[in-house]
Amino acid sequence: MALWLSRRRALAASLLGIPELALRATRSDARTDQGVIDRVVSEAIWPVMEKNRVPGFAVAVTVRGERFLYNYGVASKESGQRVTEDTLFEIGSLSKTFTATLGCLAQARGDLVLSDMASKYLSALAGTSFDQISLLELATYTAGGLPLQVPDKVTDWDQMIAYFKRWRPIYAPGTRRLYSNPSMGLFGYLAARSMRASFDGLMELQLFPALGLTRTYLNVPRDRMGTYAFGYAKDDTPIRVNPGVFDSEAYGVKTTAIDMIRFVEANINGAIQDVTLHQAVAATHTCHFRVGDMTQGLGWEMYAWPTPLDRLLAGNSSKMILESQAVRPLAPTVPPQQSTLVNKTGSTNGFGAYAAFIPKERLGLVILANRNFPITDRVAAAYKILTSLSDVEK
Repeated sequence: MALWLSRRRALAASLLGIPELALRATRSDARTDQGVIDRVVSEAIWPVMEKNRVPGFAVAVTVRGERFLYNYGVASKESGQRVTEDTLFEIGSLSKTFTATLGCLAQARGDLVLSDMASKYLSALAGTSFDQISLLELATYTAGGLPLQVPDKVTDWDQMIAYFKRWRPIYAPGTRRLYSNPSMGLFGYLAARSMRASFDGLMELQLFPALGLTRTYLNVPRDRMGTYAFGYAKDDTPIRVNPGVFDSEAYGVKTTAIDMIRFVEANINGAIQDVTLHQAVAATHTCHFRVGDMTQGLGWEMYAWPTPLDRLLAGNSSKMILESQAVRPLAPTVPPQQSTLVNKTGSTNGFGAYAAFIPKERLGLVILANRNFPITDRVAAAYKILTSLSDVEK
């Protein structure tokens, strides 16, 4: 096996035109056979890395309380800087799980109620369609057809408000799901407004520290820029995310694999001392709408476990992102279930991310990459790892 892995590394290095790749794993103790974990992760990740010419990966796995970290390749092709535990990746729409957590924290603190209409929290929206659209509908993409992206002509807050005033729902709120950055973006903005602080400030000064995340940012500090990976576009141009309206709320988090797996573990076991934050994290798993085989939570998306790979791929397909889907409201909303797989993808032009966990198995993973490679490959690799590790010594 060692010889096979060595050859694969050399082949990948040749294909990617970079120095031989680095692989590093760490763990907290010796309860689980690390050799098994190493093999499972490597067999899932190396083929994806080679196929998609991904310069660098950071993979983190948590197996019943033990944490394993794997670093592959380079954070910058130009400098040859390797991926390490300190490397920052853009996580795209996986950021929405943090936005959802902040919104649930606002509700747990009594600052907002998810069933309230959006216009209650912003007077500029009074007399608009948002008099009939709830915060919950914004957070679950069921507001009635808000678009995937902020329109190109909208470049500042005043233009965003003007757009919202003109906008009219295509569907009755709460009847169809259409994935939308403006929808979650407005939800995050209003949640922060209800807490009487800026969104960025609440995230970076309160939520991230409360979750124990020491290397997670919306705005990367100057002294951390050296650890911020470059993403790579299809033509291999180095690229990083551009600023825009609702960038922080919808796709703006930059973080490390170690911080992301801490966040996943907080979602798995709820081991959070602050009672209010514990309630907020748990609330993001509440099931609000059924969309085919997927159940929409807040930020997170859930499936009955075990589930076939094809159902997981369908729930994470471009059709689910680009097309409206009929939803079935779950009323009263269903509390979090242990026998589920919880997941979320995220992408920017130069990065791809995926997180998934199975609470009942106490099993989860994070995949971060500095290329926006196909979601199908992310999900399939993660599924292979999770299903293999579910059979590891319990």
